[in-house]
Amino acid sequence: MGATTPASPVVDVHTHVVPKGWPDLAAACGGSGWPWLRVDSERAAMIMVGGTEFRPVGAECWDAPTRLADMDGDGVDVQVVSPTPVFFSYDRPADQAVKVARIFNDLTLEVTAAGGQRLVPFCQVPLQDPAAACAELDRCLDAGHVGVEIGNHVGDRDLDDGGVVEFLTHCARVGAPVFVHPWDMPGGPRLDRWMARWLTGMPAETHLSVLAMILGGVFDRVPDTLRICFAHGGGSFPFWLGRADNAWHRRGDLVRGASTAPPGTYVDRFLVDSVVFDPAALRLLVDTMGEDRVVVGSDYPYPLGERPAGQVVRTADFLTAGQREKLLSRNALRFLGRPQPD
Repeated sequence: MGATTPASPVVDVHTHVVPKGWPDLAAACGGSGWPWLRVDSERAAMIMVGGTEFRPVGAECWDAPTRLADMDGDGVDVQVVSPTPVFFSYDRPADQAVKVARIFNDLTLEVTAAGGQRLVPFCQVPLQDPAAACAELDRCLDAGHVGVEIGNHVGDRDLDDGGVVEFLTHCARVGAPVFVHPWDMPGGPRLDRWMARWLTGMPAETHLSVLAMILGGVFDRVPDTLRICFAHGGGSFPFWLGRADNAWHRRGDLVRGASTAPPGTYVDRFLVDSVVFDPAALRLLVDTMGEDRVVVGSDYPYPLGERPAGQVVRTADFLTAGQREKLLSRNALRFLGRPQPD
């Protein structure tokens, strides 16, 4: 499967990295209970949290040639390579989160450097401390990172929190694209089976955070130059946008918050990725968000992601050639601040 054309590169904005060979984080950062990597073979490992197995990972997480071979097989020219959220460390003291961010950000640059211009690094920041987050973003941009991935909340603080808004405003000021990924989903007996936290919690978390930016008045406060994209098709938000608009009009006393217009008014302020797996869901996404606000994302290399990357976009029979090119290439290039093909 080949890409569209060299002049119109296919871009996957949602992939993750797990660098190999990070130091003992307790010794390097302080504290305890840090993730560590149990290396099982040259091409297989397990992310451990304490004594608990968190996620098996393979060479595609840290080996650029493996990633590039998979990209070639999928017809992807460029990957945005973001952290794996388990390393965000928002629940730790800020000084520890700064140290772990620096470690993983520097290691990520080592992974992506081997891919040339095809692997685009996004950093992580200590989002619990706005000043430290801005400083780490600036350091990373100077070092070669192109943008930043953030989690969708910091404890009970959502994306309309003053400190988070301060950071997002800084991102707009320095021109750094922001990729928002859900993490730290609620658990409990009803959610700790069938991967229900991933199947229901992730869409709900993303939906909640889009609403927080809208109803919390973030889009009314941050510059309209902010480039921000939400993972997993925006979660359940696109499906329930009509409900949110209805509630805004009918129960404005409770729902409107700090927003100045109905939620549907704000869909041109952010993007969502296409990793929804089904043509009908993609059609709803494009109809709701518009053809300029959807980008290809795969969640590579994790098993709940889409392979081949961009398959639903490539095969959806309702897209015109021009719309398909926007989703596969042009929208992502605009998100990354890269020139558009002629």
